[in-house]
Amino acid sequence: MSHPDSFAGLERLSAELAAVVAQRASAVVSIASDRSLSSGFIWRPGLIVTADEALADEGEVEVTFPGGTTLRAEIVGRDPSTDVSLLRVERKDVPAATLTSAPVAAGALALVVGANAGEPAAALGIVSRASGPWRSLRGGAIDARIELDLTLPRRSEGALALDASGRAFGMAVRGPRRRVLVIPTATIERIASRLETDGRIPRGYLGLALHRVPGEAPGAFGAMVMSLDPKGPAAKAGIRQGDVLLAWNGSPIRHLQALLSGLGPDSVGESVTIGLSRTGESRDVRLEIAARPEA
Repeated sequence: MSHPDSFAGLERLSAELAAVVAQRASAVVSIASDRSLSSGFIWRPGLIVTADEALADEGEVEVTFPGGTTLRAEIVGRDPSTDVSLLRVERKDVPAATLTSAPVAAGALALVVGANAGEPAAALGIVSRASGPWRSLRGGAIDARIELDLTLPRRSEGALALDASGRAFGMAVRGPRRRVLVIPTATIERIASRLETDGRIPRGYLGLALHRVPGEAPGAFGAMVMSLDPKGPAAKAGIRQGDVLLAWNGSPIRHLQALLSGLGPDSVGESVTIGLSRTGESRDVRLEIAARPEA
């Protein structure tokens, strides 16, 4: 039989983890939107950051604070490309979460603190991947690729991700194939600040609906214009329905997703040369990428 003292270290770790959860949970809230439950955290007084993917597309949003108080929230802005949304509530007495930009390493312990009906919800795991900047499938620029090896319930999406010292290094979200990703502090600060000021993150816009088709050379591919916005930049540049886009600034178009992911906020106002084929004739078209119109 094990001596009781042999469990002392484990007991201390358990008590310290519980203390960290209790402390950090004071800035974490539950969010309900049209049959969707998730978490979020106080970013600044009266402002809450949450995962955009977990928010319903329409309907009211309610926030439940620690202790059970529930208030209606206003959506300040959303950025699906980085999975960051910003909400506003008429309550500024709840302390904001303290975020850190300190790097995390693969193999380090990670603690996720979310909320469920105003009560803390926690998960423990490790950082399974930590690498440099990347772009999401929707073209969002994310400052670090951080993946966690743990289970993240839907209600905890938008929760705080903490390191072993209790520092919050980002927001835990659910990625493709059930991966748990962290939107790092640097991305949250950049996107939430822009949403607070402008209410949206502009995205590049061509005004085209495209379909991938085989190219003229073996193994090559193109993007056929299926329809276009008559007031969009592509139409103004002379691109027509039925044209097949083959190159972007001289580089062959190999994947539609790569083309679309390049239409991030930094692309607005950029001039590009598109190589295309029209009834078998090759030509180059110069256009300026516009900001995507608001829905």
